[in-house]
Amino acid sequence: MNIPAPRIGLVLVCAVLALAAPVLISPYSLRVLILALISAIAVVGLCLAFGYTGLIQLGQAAFVGIGAYTSALLTTRLGFDVWLALPAAVIVSAVAGMLIGAPMLRLRGHYLALATVGLNVTMEIVTKNWTDLTGGDDGLSGIPGIGVGSFDFASDRSFYYLALAFLTLVALIAAAIRASHFGRAMIAVRDDELACGACGVRVFRTKLLAFTLASAYGGLSGVLYAHYSNYISPGDFDGVKAITLLVMLIVGGEASILGAIAGAVVISFAPEWLRFLGQGYLTVFGIGVVIVLVLLPSGLAGAARSLGRRLPTGLRRA
Repeated sequence: MNIPAPRIGLVLVCAVLALAAPVLISPYSLRVLILALISAIAVVGLCLAFGYTGLIQLGQAAFVGIGAYTSALLTTRLGFDVWLALPAAVIVSAVAGMLIGAPMLRLRGHYLALATVGLNVTMEIVTKNWTDLTGGDDGLSGIPGIGVGSFDFASDRSFYYLALAFLTLVALIAAAIRASHFGRAMIAVRDDELACGACGVRVFRTKLLAFTLASAYGGLSGVLYAHYSNYISPGDFDGVKAITLLVMLIVGGEASILGAIAGAVVISFAPEWLRFLGQGYLTVFGIGVVIVLVLLPSGLAGAARSLGRRLPTGLRRA
């Protein structure tokens, strides 16, 4: 496969910057970047369901919460090792996504969107009121960190590389899914369900598998968040979090894996860049997001592709 040299160069530059980031930025910015990478995992999963399959998913934060609470409870209450709790929590999130998606995906359009919003509200209500299990509004504390043998990912720098490794892995898996027969089926379902059904594509199964994969990605994001922050509460996975994840995807580019990652990083840092505005920064942030959505309907990824097409022919082929 002939990959353009500028694209290879861009990937190499991004890889070098990602590896050197802990040295180049402040400790506080590094912490924000870690949270951005953790969120990016959930956003990549949302890309599979929303961007590729066309499912209006406004409840991704619920599956992030399911993964976080499952791993936290397994490690704090049952004494599981983190590396056993991690796959268990991802599986629980995926199974929850499959069981919830089976009836929910019979809905379409704004009805599905409202149902996923209700899912997130239900998750928040359950975690707030089931105090014996979740700790209620007080949350769960004392969640252990992640380690391998005698090495512990306790420092922000070491956890950054762990989060980067997980994000790279799930992004490569998502790219492989996108290039597969199933990935082409997802995009076909997004474009025209009726035509896909007439051509023999199992539309409902495709949608359910995409929803399940997105749920698993959300669960993994929740596990990493829980063991990084060492504390979780219902407010970490509320409706605001769900909307934020969706905004990250749309700003980055709803049908682009790299765009999803870029959107997660930009939206995570945007409030910090606007902090000098004081109380008015939220207003400016909201207006900025609306402007991006209007002027860049394909997100940052679409803007990058458009810029690449405008480059001189010789430079594109260089």
